Amino acid sequence: MAFDQLDEHEQSEIVRKWMRDNVASIFVGIGLGLLVIFGYFQWQGHQARQRVMAANEFMSFGAAVGAKNETAAKATLERIQKDYSGNVYAVIAAMRWAEGAIARKDLAAAEQSLQWAYDHAGNNAVKSLAGQNLVRVKLGADKAAEALTLIDSLPVEGYASAIAELRGDALLAQGKRDDARNAYQASIDALEPMAPNRQSLEMKRDDLGGSAAAATPVPAPAGAEKQSS
Repeated sequence: MAFDQLDEHEQSEIVRKWMRDNVASIFVGIGLGLLVIFGYFQWQGHQARQRVMAANEFMSFGAAVGAKNETAAKATLERIQKDYSGNVYAVIAAMRWAEGAIARKDLAAAEQSLQWAYDHAGNNAVKSLAGQNLVRVKLGADKAAEALTLIDSLPVEGYASAIAELRGDALLAQGKRDDARNAYQASIDALEPMAPNRQSLEMKRDDLGGSAAAATPVPAPAGAEKQSS
């Protein structure tokens, strides 16, 4: 018999019986739902607290760097990397530490710090920036082959011209002048017409001269007639 064919008394009795039989499951379901909601807000609160604490540590790191207190800066950096490795502040701090290492001509320390930043970057734009800086350090350390391998894995994220230029630098370091010239041309092609670094890129390209193919005249086909001027 269909439920809607019963009278009100019979319907209410069926509902009350179902409630008695399932009351435990209902309360368990409600309790689990409340726990999920509570846990979500707790997690959100924890994330917010983590961001605030990471920001405070980053400010302490910046102050130590500004005061040229390398010992305090390094200790703070290590603390940020340990406690907040998934936070963008840790990645930026590692990149800033690398800048100081480059200024001190400590390329090994700069490479290590930038590698950490590259490995822990949470989005492709930051990852690409860290990777580009890492490529430059590798080139400075005469590691052109490693630099090229890294270039192949860099996220583009709007950096097509910069990455192509780095490819040209790495190829030139390997003595591959024609390939380097092509890479510089690709970098130029990816630029806006009025980009401020366009001229410097054109100078890099032009300093390499024409390609071997362009420098060698192509013989005219046999029997071809000269066009009259």
